[in-house]
This record gives sequence, structure tokens and C-alpha cells, in this order.
Amino acid sequence: MRGLLILSVLLGAALGNEDFVGHQVLRISAADEAQVQKVTELEGLEHLQLDFWKGPAQPGSPIDVRVPFPSVQAVKVFLEAHGITYTVMINDVQSLLDEEQEQMLAVRARASSTDSFNYATYHTLEEIYGFMDMLVAEHPQLVSKLQIGSTYEGRPIYVLKFSTGGNNRPAIWIDTGIHSREWVTQASGVWFAKKITQDYGQDPAFTAILDNMDIFLEIVTNPDGFAFTHSKNRMWRKTRSITAGSACVGVDPNRNWDAGFGMAGASNNPCSETYHGKFANSETEVKSIVDFVKGHGNIKAFISIHSYSQLLLYPYGYTTETTPDQNELDQLARSAVTALASLYGTKFKYGSIIRAIYRASGGTIDWTYNQGIKYSYTFELRDTGRYGFLLPAAQIIPTAQETWLGLQTIMEHTLNHPY
Repeated sequence: MRGLLILSVLLGAALGNEDFVGHQVLRISAADEAQVQKVTELEGLEHLQLDFWKGPAQPGSPIDVRVPFPSVQAVKVFLEAHGITYTVMINDVQSLLDEEQEQMLAVRARASSTDSFNYATYHTLEEIYGFMDMLVAEHPQLVSKLQIGSTYEGRPIYVLKFSTGGNNRPAIWIDTGIHSREWVTQASGVWFAKKITQDYGQDPAFTAILDNMDIFLEIVTNPDGFAFTHSKNRMWRKTRSITAGSACVGVDPNRNWDAGFGMAGASNNPCSETYHGKFANSETEVKSIVDFVKGHGNIKAFISIHSYSQLLLYPYGYTTETTPDQNELDQLARSAVTALASLYGTKFKYGSIIRAIYRASGGTIDWTYNQGIKYSYTFELRDTGRYGFLLPAAQIIPTAQETWLGLQTIMEHTLNHPY
């Protein structure tokens, strides 16, 4: 075991990747409000370098936190001293990362078409952009690639447009990977793109959607962050923009939208994983979507895909106020999670963001809903915490398949309930 540890440290050093040897992911169970407060205190102790995968919310909701090796004992002592129970979900984060890298290296082969492309492994930004170009070349009548902007570091931001013709038709937007470490989302986005080209003309229900509406799919919504998860730090969540006056890099792009911006449910500390940025839409990755949505003016459903937790969420996150469409959104969410569960039995909970998980301000779908896009939803894909953001590649295709059933339910409803 010690030899393996040394090997993974050496490999990490050689590759320039940050290593996570001895890091553990703890699942903390806060029984009451006082215990939630104690865990929140931990969150504020920057020297511990804690990474909350699921932050403190209401009592009874699991809290998942990655604890660096030097802090493991201190955190456990703190929790035990306050009578707060915890379990170790991941004993050594690096061992999962090593398995993930081995799996990627074992199947790394350049695909010559989207038919030979490997959907059951994780891919780099270059590989995903290459896949998009192949798909466009294979289906020029159906698929086109739009550049909607450039990232902070100058990378192109691409969206695939699926259309059977017509001008500015009603549209459905789907994005994956706004939080860069949620790799199963970008991988699912790649699978969705292929699925659209396969099902059009074959599946009557889906064909009806694309005969009447366009679909826009942004597979890598945070390209700088995603590239960084491959080159340096697999656990990177935010953008890569520089904040003046701070040594800490990046903004949480799901706290940067102009909907309750800067309110409770985001951080004003640039070192926080939920830092909201200097001002709404400060991040070009967010502003590019905002400009596109406003410029299009006819988007009827907006679905932003995250992991993990197995949830289907609708607005609001920044306020306890319910939306005027609460009943319809709730019923549609129930139908979508029922369809999703029909394939592998994967159970999703559903509800408004603030009630189902926690208060979150400046979020994507709160902004899109306030722009008049009624069918605004966020998925949190597999799992519920056993692997968290490090979902094994063997689960990519099943995750994408079941999620597609939920997506199709929302898309069909959007088609059949014009507004």
C-alpha cells in the first residue's frame, strides 16, 4: 500500500497534478440547528482547506466534505467533541483519481467517427471539441456549431444547435459542466448530442420535438475550469478568472447570475467555492449565455445539468417565495423523475432549490425563469455521495440514458404546452 502511495505521489508530481493522497470525504450528520452552526464554523476555518461537496443546510441533510490529509484528525476531533456524527465516504480520494486516470489511459484511442467514439470514458476538452466537429461533419443538415463567446483564458465557448430549419423557432437549452469537476455531466452532454442525431427520424415523439423546436446544447459550459481539472486539479469547480486584490482564483459561475445576486446563499470571499464574483455576469462564461438567451428571445425551456445528489430542481433558490408556476413545475418534475427511474430504478427527489437543498443566490435557473422561461430546471445527476464527483466511468452511459428520459419528458411537455 505504501509503495502505491509513493507511486501515485510520483505520478502526480510528474504530471503536475495536485495530489489528494490521504484526503478523505466525510459525510457529516448534523442533528439540529446548533450542530449545523458548528459545521458552518468549520467551513470558515480557511487554514483547514476544507472543500464542501455538499454544504451545511438544514438539520438532517447530509453534509459531505473533502478533508485534506493534514486536517483529517483535527476535523474528526472537532466533530466528536461536539457530538456530531460522521462516516467516511471516501477513504482516500487519490486512489479514486488513480483509478479514473488508469481507466482513461487504458481506452485512449482517437475516434474516427462519432460511432467509434467511446462514450463510456471521460474525455479532455480537446477530445470533446473534436467530437463536436465530427458530429457536425456527419450531420450537416441537422447540427451546427456556434461560438457564443470566449472564456477568461481565451478558449472558445461552443454550443451545438440542432435544427430542422425555420427561423428563430421556439427552443430548448441544455447545458452541462458549468461546475467543471462534475465530469459525468459533460460526458452525459456528449452522449445526449449523439442521441439526438440517432433518435431524430427514428423515435416519433422526439422527432416531433425537433420538427417544431430547436435544441441548443452547451456541453462544456466552463472550458477553463474543465481544462484545469485535467491539467492541475481534478477537484476544481469555479471559473479561472483573476480577482483583483486576492490570491484566490475563480468565481462560482452558478452564483454569478443576476437573480438575487450577492444575497445569502453565496459568498463574498474570493477564496470560497461559492464566491459570487465582483458583480452579476462578471464571468464571460455566464455573460455569453445571458447575451445569447436575450438575443434569441424564444427559448421556452432551460435545463442546466449538475452532479451529484439525484435531484430535479426548479426555482427559486434565492427566496422562499414560490413561483406563479409552482404547481405545473412540480407536477412536471414528478413526471420527469418517474420517467428517469423507469430505466434503472434510480430515485430522484424533486422540488424548489431552496426547499430541496439550500438557499443559493445568483443561480442560473432563477435568472432564466425571471426572464420568462417557464420551464427552467436543474438536474443533479448520480450519485448520492458514495463517489460524489468521482463517479466511475462505468456509470456514464447508464446516467446519461436515464437522464435523457427525464429530459425528454420536459421537452415533450414544453412542445405540447406552448406559451
